[in-house]
Amino acid sequence: MKLTITAQNMVVTPAITKRIEKKTETMGRYLRPDTEMLIKLRKEKKLRIVEITVPMGKNVILRSEASAEDNLFLAIDQALAKMERQIRKHRTKLGKNLREEIPDVPEFIEEDDDTAEEKDRKIVKRKTFPVRPMSVEDAMIEMELLGHNFFAFVNIDTEQTNVLYLRKDGDLGLLEPEV
Repeated sequence: MKLTITAQNMVVTPAITKRIEKKTETMGRYLRPDTEMLIKLRKEKKLRIVEITVPMGKNVILRSEASAEDNLFLAIDQALAKMERQIRKHRTKLGKNLREEIPDVPEFIEEDDDTAEEKDRKIVKRKTFPVRPMSVEDAMIEMELLGHNFFAFVNIDTEQTNVLYLRKDGDLGLLEPEV
């Protein structure tokens, strides 16, 4: 596995690199040797934020993020634990049941910007992606694997575009258009 560690507003010390390498060794059994893991470390005031992205093959990208106040090592451990769970889930669920059913939908990574002012919002980036029909259950799995809080898809039963989203109470909501 290839590790790429980048930092913003901080320096990557040998201790940080060693900690990441040690913690990612166990993930090697789930990943091919040529798999690249991108780790982005960020410091914002007292927060230490760790974002991990792993391209898992054709149009599947796993992503995890964790933050901790003044403790980078805790954030690294939390983000890597989340990523390991996602990788295991991806390898077992999709590998067994859904290999042929998952559509080739390229996903993208969006950075969270909590400091943006709500009243001055504007579109700064556009993405297009092909949409294939899938069941609501497949959309739930795909959204969970990507770590996003919403997922747009064409419902295989109704042939209409639906949006699956994560509610504040932790449950899921489904937006269906009314004709």
